[in-house]
Amino acid sequence: MKSFFYGSVSAAALLMAANSAMAEGISDDVVRIGVLGDMSGVYSTGFSGDGAVAAVKMAVEDFGGTVLGKKIEVISADHQNKADIASATARQWIDENHVDMITDLTNSAVALAVQQVASEKGVITMATGAASADLTGKACTKYGIHYGYDTHALPVGTATAVVKNGGDSWYFITADYAFGHALQDNTSAVVKQLGGSVVGSSDVPLATTDFSSYLLQAQSSGAKVIGLANAGQDTVNAIQQAHEFGIVDGGQQLAGMLVLISDVKSLGTNVAKGLNFTTGWYWDLDDESRAWKEKYMKYSNDAAPTFVHAADYSLTMAYLKAIQAAGTDNADAVREELGKGKIDDFFAKGGMIRKDGLLVHDMYLLQVQEGASDPWNVAKVVRTIPGDEAYASLADGGCPLVK
Repeated sequence: MKSFFYGSVSAAALLMAANSAMAEGISDDVVRIGVLGDMSGVYSTGFSGDGAVAAVKMAVEDFGGTVLGKKIEVISADHQNKADIASATARQWIDENHVDMITDLTNSAVALAVQQVASEKGVITMATGAASADLTGKACTKYGIHYGYDTHALPVGTATAVVKNGGDSWYFITADYAFGHALQDNTSAVVKQLGGSVVGSSDVPLATTDFSSYLLQAQSSGAKVIGLANAGQDTVNAIQQAHEFGIVDGGQQLAGMLVLISDVKSLGTNVAKGLNFTTGWYWDLDDESRAWKEKYMKYSNDAAPTFVHAADYSLTMAYLKAIQAAGTDNADAVREELGKGKIDDFFAKGGMIRKDGLLVHDMYLLQVQEGASDPWNVAKVVRTIPGDEAYASLADGGCPLVK
């Protein structure tokens, strides 16, 4: 009995030592980052696609191509805006390709599904293109990080500015899935908190090309503001068709709840003139941002970076620095490092990743402008929204990890 006890202790000690050894260094001698995004659909320009892959690869190159003496690889795939395809790809990447971190995850339904799959397998996800606040709220996970913005921070800037300027009755045209509904709900809460009202809404399938019936419903509602709770090409199509129907000329105002500078460039500043929108970063903020934009454009066929692309670069650098600090790519150790200090770079000055996985950083209210010498200088900064204000009511967000 005595010898069995000592034998058991020795075996346990050996197991602990083995586990400790496994936790050190780089698994499989390679750090693999997977960019799982919309490579061909409505979010492929501006949010995801080649621009996101370029930003991640640029960060890897700037980091030096290796970490802790081991190679860094970047792989990518198209989730086609389908949660089942995204989940299957994530499982394959983790089980067969030994991917250490998955990023992009544009489309909230996709991000929520992949975050759950990756968490069950002990793999870090860092969502940028997805917006749903549920990622760090009721659906939060130990390894899930939401990096860049969410459906709460967006309306804090845009809806507040619009309501305070007299736009106190709203009708929503909403993308009919998790992202759109979350954005409508969060924006509605801000509007009502400021004394405004919501008079109606239309749910619109993703990738709809004809918005005429929805715009006519919004026009007939008598609402002062038509809130576009959608994104990407859906937003571009809605704004373009609203312009053709003379809705703004008729006295109603458009409020794009998630607009990128690539959307404005596609529309033309003459069509989008005066549009207010909130963003997580703008390339013309300061000299550091302007320099990064110029460098990025060499990787992106002369397309200026959106705030999502800047976030892709920033998170890749933050992740690799965390591996370096931890001395391993073990997910628990890396996640601990990511939560320790500030994310202090051109994208998120003084940013911090909370326990629920949310990156808190300053947001910016922009307004479309015409006449700038740089064709990508499509907006001016109207207001800086401090991170504490942008995410004020999400102190815990309903995440069970936060106590």
